[in-house]
Amino acid sequence: MSFNKKLLWGGLGWVVAGPIGAILGYAYGSMSAGSSMGNIGVNHGERYGAKTRHGDFVVSVLVLLAKVMKADGKLLRSELDYVKNFLKQQFGVQQAKELMMVFKEILDQDYPLQDVCRQIQRSMDHPSRLELIHILYGLSASDGDVHEKEVHVISTIANYLNINKSDYESIKAVFAKDREAPYRVLEIDPSSSEQEVKKAYRKMANKYHPDKVSHLGKEMQDLAEEKFKAVNDAYQQIKKNQNIS
Repeated sequence: MSFNKKLLWGGLGWVVAGPIGAILGYAYGSMSAGSSMGNIGVNHGERYGAKTRHGDFVVSVLVLLAKVMKADGKLLRSELDYVKNFLKQQFGVQQAKELMMVFKEILDQDYPLQDVCRQIQRSMDHPSRLELIHILYGLSASDGDVHEKEVHVISTIANYLNINKSDYESIKAVFAKDREAPYRVLEIDPSSSEQEVKKAYRKMANKYHPDKVSHLGKEMQDLAEEKFKAVNDAYQQIKKNQNIS
């Protein structure tokens, strides 16, 4: 295998410690028998508190995507394609192919979700954790059906990541749509006044502005545009519903 370690390992910070480091090290070790990278989580020690890098975020996403994919007991082609496209956006075609091999090794592992989330919660800033939940729901919706078992796992992850109920329901409403979904996206009630609607829109547009994840790189900012657009779409729908100018 011609796996190019430099791009991935060079972009890692705190994920090389703790349970995520052990998961990643085992995955790489399974592909490269005898490699010292198999002990990555042990050799590098604890590095909590370091700023989240692009590589930290992507690896965290892969580990949690694997849990969501296995929630309903099926691994669908649409879900694998979603992961592949996510990696292509972040690294390009060749690196995506190589990282998909890492991901498939992660899929074969059984690891403690709470411990993984605790590591992420301690080391990843809040806007990045919100974006992570958005990506997990994108995976769940990739086959056209947000499965209840996947929703349960994502809800559990959000709870472990210390994401409050309003923020979680806002992200969920982007994918699990009904008549009141636009209001949940803006975290308001359908009875909200025009002033409350406009105030909520300004608040949410600021919360989900792509600049909030600028430290994760331009590729992740581009991905964050999806939630930002969903906030604007929800606002436009509510304005139409309530004849707000």
